Amino acid sequence: MKTHAFNPDQPEVGPRGRRRIRGGEEFGGHPRGRGRGIEDADETPGPRGGGRGGRGPRGEGRGEGRGEGRGRGGRHGFGRPGGWQNADLPAADDAQSWFEGRLPEDWFSEVSVSTDREEIVVVGTLTGETTDSAQAEGRISRFREETRGTRMQIADEAEARYGRKVSWGARSGEVTALFTHLSVPVMTRLRQPERQVLDTLVDAGVARSRSEALAWAVTLVGEHTESWLAGLRDAMAEVDKLRAQGPQL
Repeated sequence: MKTHAFNPDQPEVGPRGRRRIRGGEEFGGHPRGRGRGIEDADETPGPRGGGRGGRGPRGEGRGEGRGEGRGRGGRHGFGRPGGWQNADLPAADDAQSWFEGRLPEDWFSEVSVSTDREEIVVVGTLTGETTDSAQAEGRISRFREETRGTRMQIADEAEARYGRKVSWGARSGEVTALFTHLSVPVMTRLRQPERQVLDTLVDAGVARSRSEALAWAVTLVGEHTESWLAGLRDAMAEVDKLRAQGPQL
């Protein structure tokens, strides 16, 4: 399966010739505040802690930094705040069904929807089969341009419903292309043996930097532990169901 993403450094040009770089037209037409840019977005501060939060990288009150206070996301606890680590976000467990009902029926023969804390990624298989990769790329490009306005409207509705940005992709034959999508920085601290692993990957030419080496390692783990990670996700989904059935305080 050939997969590629459109060049994030190539600015989108809107219907009136305006350059759209921050927020991306695929994310909806009116990003709030400092929107996450294409592939180089700033990390959004975490949810508010109880009282005054820990001193994160952006100051007091909001932040996921390792601070001195007892704010959520500080060094006093692991994982993400709330519920099953996601109570501060609207539930997105019905996103697959919602998009299947909301998308025009003639767009895709099949659609897959994946979610995390920041983003909903919608990838659909275009109707009609083709084995020519160039033809497939052309069909995907045409679909992207012809559906831009409708996708922006659907993205706005989904963002209001789920509190997450929406990214799009399309599949035709053996070609899968992701359109504008988020690249979210993730902070971590590593001891020397762990740093040496990253430096070895950089020195060997596997990656150009420590951050790229870390992303490569995460991708590798995901590929080789897919069934185990799927089991973890299923277990978390069951916990969510049980929690929802409990008494409301």
